[in-house]
Amino acid sequence: MIYSQTGSQILLKYRVAVPIFRISINDVLKENGMASVLDDVDKRTKMVGQNRLELLLFRLNDTQYFGINVFKVREVIQCPPLAHLPKAHPSICGVATIRGKTIPVIDLSMAIGQTPMADPARGYVIVTEYNRSVQGLLVNGMDRIVNMNWESVLAPPKGTGSCSYLTAVTRLNDQLIEILDVEKVFAEIIHCSLTVSEDLVEEGVAQHDIQPHVLVVDDSSVARNQIKRTLEQMKISYTLAPDGREALELLKKWADTQDPLLQRLSLVISDIEMPEMDGYTLTTEIRKDERLRSLYVMLHSSLSGVFNDAMVKKVGADEFIAKFSADDLAAAAMKRIKMYSVGKIQAA
Repeated sequence: MIYSQTGSQILLKYRVAVPIFRISINDVLKENGMASVLDDVDKRTKMVGQNRLELLLFRLNDTQYFGINVFKVREVIQCPPLAHLPKAHPSICGVATIRGKTIPVIDLSMAIGQTPMADPARGYVIVTEYNRSVQGLLVNGMDRIVNMNWESVLAPPKGTGSCSYLTAVTRLNDQLIEILDVEKVFAEIIHCSLTVSEDLVEEGVAQHDIQPHVLVVDDSSVARNQIKRTLEQMKISYTLAPDGREALELLKKWADTQDPLLQRLSLVISDIEMPEMDGYTLTTEIRKDERLRSLYVMLHSSLSGVFNDAMVKKVGADEFIAKFSADDLAAAAMKRIKMYSVGKIQAA
């Protein structure tokens, strides 16, 4: 049995064919005491700003390995009995009751266009927390947790096209690891409203005179389009960047050339998980540059675990908002833009 510290809980992995599971935080407190948990919090937050991540590796129908950020994983269990859900999306293979809660279980292989799992009972369910909801991902096999540098995680090859479900790739011991755009999967299965409430739209239009500009940083094309549509409804101009490194290079270029966009930049909305440079490291680098350090940085992520407050504070971000709610994002953006507008008026 191998113990691997992960978030506020302990992941136990047996090397024989029995379930992988997590002990709850209450069990950790009883078994190891509060000091152990606090040490673990400190360990996790020390990684912040160091451009590192931990991936849980798994397989679908073949030998290809996939990875998911450990922070998004609540627990991993052998697939429990599933109840049929009438009129559900074809990729939802049923619902399961886990720790007293009923959650949908998605056949991940089917969801990305591969062959559905023949016998779900032989598979595993990765219980994840994405975009303010909990759901299970049915996979064929589990491997291990690996600690990696985001610099070794690259954008997928350009030839993969817009229909690809890949958001990044990396290598481990000459083995290709594919990181799926889970937000794209969920957007196709569990639809969310992209319409901003009318009162917020009117509020955004009222701020049009100051011509606010927003830099949006996200590696997921689905997430970028969600934010883009929100800002467009608010009549707010924006620039898009696919990862933290490109965003930082762009900001430094604007500063070097004294680009007017930097003067109008009221807000940076950044994802956390991104290839090459994550949102935590981007924020840290922004705070290091005297020309950029006053920028307002909002971290906007499907990562919604217990460590976000500590992480946001550690790297110096101004705010965290969980994905995705068009109204919540619009309201947070407007609140910041109003502050920006007042500051501009007072400085004039």
